[in-house]
Amino acid sequence: MDSEKNGSIVSAIIWMFLISLLLFWLPAVGPFIAGVVGGKKAGGVGSAIIAVFLPGIVFGVLLFVFASSLTGIPIIGAIAGAGGFILSLVHIGPLLLGAIIGGILF
Repeated sequence: MDSEKNGSIVSAIIWMFLISLLLFWLPAVGPFIAGVVGGKKAGGVGSAIIAVFLPGIVFGVLLFVFASSLTGIPIIGAIAGAGGFILSLVHIGPLLLGAIIGGILF
């Protein structure tokens, strides 16, 4: 019975990403719905919070690496990475609220 109740952080990340991508035209409601679904898939509040912040951090790091390698100037990569990280933080607000609610509903 416990194996049915365990969630997966990876599946929560995938669900949050796909639903956010499909509901991009709803500025605050889309990420909130994605957060609720991802929070339920994560299986708890702690896992849901990890599932929300991990893609934002990975996105900022990857943007830094790719921008640095394409321009050859690390400072431009740092600025692009910081900008991408800030944009992902703006998106994380409603996503985090929805994930906490979804984790509680689990």
